[in-house]
Amino acid sequence: MACPLLPVHPKNPEPRKIARVVEMLRDGGVIIYPTDTVYGIGCDLMNRKAIDRLVQIVGIKPQKFQLSFICADLSQVAQFVMPLPSSHFRMLKQTLPGPFTYILPAGTLVPKIMGVNKKAVGIRVPDHAVPHELVAALGHPIVSASVKDPDPMKEYTTDPEEIYEAFKHRVDLVIHSGLSGNIPSTVVDLTSGEAVITRQGLGQFPF
Repeated sequence: MACPLLPVHPKNPEPRKIARVVEMLRDGGVIIYPTDTVYGIGCDLMNRKAIDRLVQIVGIKPQKFQLSFICADLSQVAQFVMPLPSSHFRMLKQTLPGPFTYILPAGTLVPKIMGVNKKAVGIRVPDHAVPHELVAALGHPIVSASVKDPDPMKEYTTDPEEIYEAFKHRVDLVIHSGLSGNIPSTVVDLTSGEAVITRQGLGQFPF
């Protein structure tokens, strides 16, 4: 049976629809949702079974997962990373919300939550109302990966209806908030103490 395709306003998400999606996440659902870059696939960070499903769907091993924590704001970020140097905090404050993923030293909560000894974690605070409202209502991050297109020439699918056709029997819900871009976030690794760009995406760095 195909999952629902739920239209949600990209600028003013309907509270009733946000509540419906959050309930699904709390029940262990895996969803596809919009961001300020490409569409993402994710689940409740605090649901281990949902994370197991997520890594199976995206086809990666839990020990080698490259998933990001989608956070509502910097105060939520601070719960999952080691204390940041003031220069790094200023960098995040200046660029988030925005199209950046920061690789940061993982805090003590991360191995307990994920069940693997991860020393670093990717952090995202998208500049998009839908993930912001979802995470704020959920109360903790969504763990997430980008939705890739099966065609390597395209890399990312921008049309949520095409995404729905590809994933409607694999996930529990697809949010339709219009076309996305086809450029992912810029990934900045801060684990060495220096800012190292490991993927140039939409975010311009240095800024």
